[in-house]
Amino acid sequence: MTKTINTEEWSKYLRSKSVDLSNKRLLVSNLLGSEQEVDLSEAPNCGGLGRIRHFKIETSTGWPSNPLPIAPACKALNLPMQDVMRAQVFQNGACNWRCWYCFVPFNLLSADVERSRWVSASDLVNLYLNENDRPSVIDLSGGQPDLIPEWTPWMMEELIARGLQDSVYLWSDDNLSNDYFWRYLSGEQLELVRGYKNYGRVCCFKGFDRESFSFNTLADPDLFDFQFELIRKFIELGIDTYAYVTLTSPADTDRISLKVRNFVDKLQQVHTNLPLRTIPLEIAIFSPVKSRITTSNNDAISRALTNQEVAIQEWNNELRRRYSDNELARPITQVILG
Repeated sequence: MTKTINTEEWSKYLRSKSVDLSNKRLLVSNLLGSEQEVDLSEAPNCGGLGRIRHFKIETSTGWPSNPLPIAPACKALNLPMQDVMRAQVFQNGACNWRCWYCFVPFNLLSADVERSRWVSASDLVNLYLNENDRPSVIDLSGGQPDLIPEWTPWMMEELIARGLQDSVYLWSDDNLSNDYFWRYLSGEQLELVRGYKNYGRVCCFKGFDRESFSFNTLADPDLFDFQFELIRKFIELGIDTYAYVTLTSPADTDRISLKVRNFVDKLQQVHTNLPLRTIPLEIAIFSPVKSRITTSNNDAISRALTNQEVAIQEWNNELRRRYSDNELARPITQVILG
């Protein structure tokens, strides 16, 4: 049996290794020469610390379209809706979980100073501004950005100082693994994030029940329920919050329907409309994942990839059962969680 990660202790260790509070710096991954680099559609930029991601609304047949972060960014920046949007991505160099399907190699998730660089928000904005044809969206990704929740308000402060707060949209990812956002941010920082107009956050549910969650992350299955507590707090704070869910599970196929139904129930216990702000993500095999597939886990991973196709059908059925056609057609930015 695979040993589960002690999320609390591992998070504490990685935070201590990846943030320099006195100088407002964090470790950001250097993508040059990494296993991830071969999967990128464009070469790393910003001296190796950044990459351009092309977010696309179109998805595979049977999967819901994915308007994140395109729709929130277009709304905030008063742009017409787009099918594809470029974003400047920076990845913090640490993550407290080890999702088997993660497209980031694990050596970029371990606060390894050989694979990352100490930078401030000012450094990152300088790198961004030095790029030609830079996108109007900055995505704080990882890793797990909320190991250093200060990163978000630091970036906001820097964008405001440069007069960019109205022309750049800030987006951040969160794997819903810790409460550091409330544990470490000051009241002033919380208020800055809450009131920052051009900001959105996406929280990823790493599975749809305890079994799939632990299989995907190697975390204790008890932390599955903790994800719902965390996203509720972000919504109640007033942050423009969205969600992803990954539907990979090693469970027997005939159990998927009930598990998906129960997951949608739990989303609605947070807010009736939360499923309408939740986008299922289809898992594909990127280069770093191939080396993680072994004879001992190959069968479970193959079953999980098959099961996500069953699970997405059940997800679609559940939403059609719970919402009207008009509600399902409503733009995601118009789905109210207040």
